[in-house]
Amino acid sequence: MRVHFIAIGGSAMHNLAIALKLKGYQVTGSDDTIEEPSASRLKKHDIYPAKMGWDASRIDTGLRAVILGMHARPDNPELLKAQELGVKVYSYPEYIFEQSRDKKRVVIGGSHGKTTITSMILHVLHACGTDFDYLVGAQLAGFETMVKITDAPLIIIEGDEYLSSPIDRRPKFHLYHADIAVLSGIAWDHINVFPTFDNYVEQFSLFLKTMEPGGTIFYNQDDETVQSVIDKDQSLLTKQGYTAIESVTRKGITYLNYKGKEVPLSVFGAHNLYNMEAAHSVCKALEIADDQFYQAIGTFKGASRRLELLASSGNTAVYKDFAHSPSKLKATIQAVKDQFEDRELVAVIELHTFSSLNKNFLAEYKGSMDRADIPIVFINKKTFEEKQLEPYDETVVKEAFGNNKLLFFNNCEILDEFLSCINYKGKNLLLMSSGNFGGLDLDRIAQRTIAQAKQYNIQT
Repeated sequence: MRVHFIAIGGSAMHNLAIALKLKGYQVTGSDDTIEEPSASRLKKHDIYPAKMGWDASRIDTGLRAVILGMHARPDNPELLKAQELGVKVYSYPEYIFEQSRDKKRVVIGGSHGKTTITSMILHVLHACGTDFDYLVGAQLAGFETMVKITDAPLIIIEGDEYLSSPIDRRPKFHLYHADIAVLSGIAWDHINVFPTFDNYVEQFSLFLKTMEPGGTIFYNQDDETVQSVIDKDQSLLTKQGYTAIESVTRKGITYLNYKGKEVPLSVFGAHNLYNMEAAHSVCKALEIADDQFYQAIGTFKGASRRLELLASSGNTAVYKDFAHSPSKLKATIQAVKDQFEDRELVAVIELHTFSSLNKNFLAEYKGSMDRADIPIVFINKKTFEEKQLEPYDETVVKEAFGNNKLLFFNNCEILDEFLSCINYKGKNLLLMSSGNFGGLDLDRIAQRTIAQAKQYNIQT
């Protein structure tokens, strides 16, 4: 079985390539650039391209499939050659479905929480010794890859609503045909593809229509937009709402109450309590007993870059998070403030995605940083150029966020210097981005922050 990946360096693409190599397939790939950690992981599995760039000679009729990544263009020479020869071309969600036709498919959808809910389910199933495949959008402790494809009878899929490929404009999660699904919440995103809120919401209504007849949808009953989608749906799906799992927080630790005993958690925040109940609902549908779920969930430490603790000491902690949309930004800030009520919060958001940088979308961020004591917005000047967007200054940003305390930086070195001058005694630092803060070393910043906090404690 020979397969070739066009734009193999992407996060999902390179993980799928590795999964197929581990399954025994002959895998090749191409790309015009491959960044870390994709490069090292592809080299480890001997799939790294011999040379960068596109080459039509890589395509021949002996290939069973060509898998096309979003990074490629519709006029890619390898794609054109495959189409000319009649070689089957798949987007990666199409290929995931092709590999899981005979499996029970669980798809986690929603504007936020998808990665965390999927990761929680994987963690519990793994702890319970269940045989399953998966597709998840972050690295998870105990899992070597973000994709696993074997002969397991079950697959857990993080269902992204973004487009499938340059030649397939359908949202990814429409292609999986779920038997069991989750809708975690709906908040407008990807405005370059879904230019209106109604158009975006429609994709979730269509998602329900793609589910297998007789399927089950678990949904966040406290999200008004999700509830409206469920209410309008005329299908015969089994529909079951969920709300946040009950908890109590003491001294910075959140506890669940189960059968009169407290279960301490390694994660926190109201949004994660919703995520946890979504995962609990799915696990029950997969015949995981409550005792098994609560025993396993206490050891879940979170997915990579989802409120990930970088460093802590005394009354100071540094977290990084993938938050970038208004709803995710607000929920993440609220989670840290609620968990550490006695600490001030320095919150930094890098606006990096097309939607977040779009001047017409910026007003959606109004009020999202109000709970931060020192709210900071960073935009790398180069990002405007890369996304071919008109740049704007701090006046526009402050007006959009509606926050007079807000500080704005467009130079990563100046931002780094500012962060180094703060007295972090009794403060937390939260660094949020789907980018990389212009290349700043966040681990270095975290260690410096903790060292400074310790020094201030000694001096006082």
